[in-house]
Amino acid sequence: MAEVEAAGSGTETGGGSESGNATGSGSGWRRPHGPLQRYYGPSAAEAAEATPDPADINGPHFDPEVFLTKVRSECRLGELLSREATLGREIRALDSDMQTLLYENYNKFISATDTIRKMKVDFRRMEAEMDDLASNMAAISASSARVSAALQDRHRRGAQLAALTALLTPPPGVQALLRKLQSLVEVPGRLRRWAAPGADPARALHCYARARAVLRHYRHLPSFRAIEDESHSIMAELAQRLRARLRDDTLDPKELTECVEMLLQLEEPPEELCEEFLSQAGARLEAELAALEAELPPSDPSGTASTPPPASDILDFVDRGSSAFVSNLCLLAASYRSLFEGRPGSGDGRLEAFASTLTTRYFELLERRLALERGLGDTSLLVRALDRFHRRLRALLELLPAAGAEAGAALVARAARERVARYLRALQTFFLGCLGDVRQALAAPRPPGKDGPGLPDLLATLSSSVLGQLKAVLAYVQLFTARDVAFASLPYFKGEFCVEAVREGLVVAFVRWLCRTARGFADSPAERGAPAAPPALLLLLARLCLDYEATTISYILTLTDEQFPPEDTGPAVTPGPALCAEARGAAQRLLDHYVQVQGAAVAQMLRKSVETRDWLGTVEPRNVRAVMKRVVEDITAIDVQVGQLFEEGVRRAQSSDSSRRAFSVYSSSRAPGRYAPSYTPSAPMDTHLLSNIQKLFSERIDIFSPVEFNKVSVLTGIIKISLKTLLECVRLRTLGRFGLQQVQVDGHYLQLYLWRFAADERVVQGLLDEVAASAAHRCLDPVPMEHSVVELICERG
Repeated sequence: MAEVEAAGSGTETGGGSESGNATGSGSGWRRPHGPLQRYYGPSAAEAAEATPDPADINGPHFDPEVFLTKVRSECRLGELLSREATLGREIRALDSDMQTLLYENYNKFISATDTIRKMKVDFRRMEAEMDDLASNMAAISASSARVSAALQDRHRRGAQLAALTALLTPPPGVQALLRKLQSLVEVPGRLRRWAAPGADPARALHCYARARAVLRHYRHLPSFRAIEDESHSIMAELAQRLRARLRDDTLDPKELTECVEMLLQLEEPPEELCEEFLSQAGARLEAELAALEAELPPSDPSGTASTPPPASDILDFVDRGSSAFVSNLCLLAASYRSLFEGRPGSGDGRLEAFASTLTTRYFELLERRLALERGLGDTSLLVRALDRFHRRLRALLELLPAAGAEAGAALVARAARERVARYLRALQTFFLGCLGDVRQALAAPRPPGKDGPGLPDLLATLSSSVLGQLKAVLAYVQLFTARDVAFASLPYFKGEFCVEAVREGLVVAFVRWLCRTARGFADSPAERGAPAAPPALLLLLARLCLDYEATTISYILTLTDEQFPPEDTGPAVTPGPALCAEARGAAQRLLDHYVQVQGAAVAQMLRKSVETRDWLGTVEPRNVRAVMKRVVEDITAIDVQVGQLFEEGVRRAQSSDSSRRAFSVYSSSRAPGRYAPSYTPSAPMDTHLLSNIQKLFSERIDIFSPVEFNKVSVLTGIIKISLKTLLECVRLRTLGRFGLQQVQVDGHYLQLYLWRFAADERVVQGLLDEVAASAAHRCLDPVPMEHSVVELICERG
């Protein structure tokens, strides 16, 4: 038993050694050992190499009898018992392992059994299919044999046929001739099929063109003559149908061109075709022009009938004209040149005359449509319409240079000038509307204690409104010279339009019209029944013209030259100083007229006060007459009014006692004490002579001299007119003593208050002295009032 165990130990050890060697060899294969070796057993090579040992309990040649005999003979009883116990434990362990292995892999065994069963079924089915396949392969083999035999037979026959064909085939030249003859024979049939109505006449023409030369060459042969005659008859019928189609009014330019082209290929006379082509093209273009004319109202040479507004805008009208008339005219002109260029009877200017007549009528229609644009409307729409018209016209001129290039450019230029003229009229209307608003604001009644808009506010509103409107108009007009506009590249829009139409025709014309309009309030007499311009309006317009002369005209001209730069070699322009001089002249005339109007108003009060009073039978004066107080009040109001718009001005140095100066009926402003002390009521000196002597030593006062643009000059002019009127009225009256004293009191009162409004107090004093002297001269009893009494009455008044 010990030997057996030793042998078993050695076997296990050896197996472990082999395993270690196998692992250490690095071959990647590990020999089974332990339970796996016992389960699987030794490999076939090992079994072949190992010596059979029936006593090896783990070997394949184990014999229990030999093993028992060897164990009984070699082991003692204790060893036998120990060996028996060991074998019993190993048997139980193996049984336990087998049961565990069976329990763990039961489901796998069942699945494997099912799988094996299915595999057997599939294997049987595959065997049946293989049997069927084998049968089919046998049938295919039989069929292949038959096909092979048939192919061999066909190859043999093909070889025989090729040999026969080689014997019967003519030479290559003969073959080509036969094909041509065959195609010539088939020509009439093909022509009849392709030239039929609704077929393909272009294909028939191509076929006939290819066969025509050959048929004509061999016409002497009867067969060829018959083919040619039949073909010619077919093509003659086609030509008749094409002629009839050519007269159809519904043909578009493309169809008309194709029809004429086919007739030319049929060798129809080019002169007749040219006439018919132009006739049909003209009829179609005339119809398109008639459609455009139908959108326009009938022309009224007298201009008395009211014209309804157009149904569509100018852009739609030009689009329809360009897409229909101009496009078709371009297409027909190009077709005419491609069809008849170089042919007899087509180079005599027919196309140019034809196109010129139609384009002239189209321009007339467009002129009539542009004339309907009476309002300002959308200038950008007009510019786009003219731009499209010019672009289409330029494409036409590339084909027909003599088709109205100058007329088209002139039409665009007239449309632009007309729009500028309308903008000028719109500016004039706007200015008159602003003036109407100003007059309404000046004439509107004001509630007590509430002041209306002052003159500076009205002037600022008027000036800013007019200037803003003018700038807006320039922005609209600038659309005609935009870079993306095609006609802006014309010489007219680069030079003449900028200078004559915009600068001179719009800006300068408006400024001059404004000055003339403002001046018209002073120059033109008011119509009977029409209200005269209020003095405040005259003053405001004078200030407006003065501002234009100072800054506005220069600004407007600079802005215009920036937006519409004139050419260096262009026409002469109106210089800015000339316009400024016109504006200043208008301002001067308005201010002078204002002085005359206001002076006349005050003078009227003084004249009526003198003419309606009984100067001979008047009582001794106790008060200043109310009219003198009213004169002072009106002069004060005028001073306030003028001071709102004009500067104070320069006054001459005043004397220290201007308001307290003695007023004498015999004093002179230039020689205050020369004659007064020597005067007594009983003096023998002639008062008329004394007055004339005073005038010799007095400065001459120009009553209606132009005023300066300041307040004191304006007030001085009004005072001179008023006092001069008073002087002339007094000269025409006869006064008593108390009448003379009343004039003395009134003159002293005016002197107290009017000197402060004048530029030179000596003017007021001199005129009042002349009034007093004239009163004394016209007095029957020239006894003046004491000066102290006069001052007392004036102070009390």
